[in-house]
Amino acid sequence: MKHTISILLENRFGAFDRVANLFSGKGFNLHSITIGETEIKDVMRMTIVTSGNDQIVDQVLKQLNRLVDTLKVVDLSEHERTERELALISINYQKGTLEELKNICDIFRGKVVDINNKSIMMELTGPPAKINAAVNVLMPYGIKEMARTGTVALKRGEQINIQKKEM
Repeated sequence: MKHTISILLENRFGAFDRVANLFSGKGFNLHSITIGETEIKDVMRMTIVTSGNDQIVDQVLKQLNRLVDTLKVVDLSEHERTERELALISINYQKGTLEELKNICDIFRGKVVDINNKSIMMELTGPPAKINAAVNVLMPYGIKEMARTGTVALKRGEQINIQKKEM
């Protein structure tokens, strides 16, 4: 089962490396990892999508909580959440397929962000399932290149409270 884990970290040198090393050192599978600033100065939010049975995920959560820079770890899979991902997809086209590709872009509420005489680039945002569906529809047209950000997610409703650890 896939799990979306939100980690609030102090924005210090090496914090990202410590989390990444925990996953690689234990052989845990990462589907995506994103990191960025939050509304709080010197705090970063890392969103990790991983998979494994409950025992493995419990072990991951406990080890993440033990890291020195970790402020809060929440398995968002247990809560209502909003997830989004960004994808840039470049597709080859011929004369007859340009309008079809524009229509597909509209159906997925995307934007054409670049076009030349050989290819069209779309920007798509939405839940990972929506991005996967768009990719499946666009595959037969010949995806030339694709970049995906990975999942970002927030718990719906109440905010996650942050308390600094005692040293």
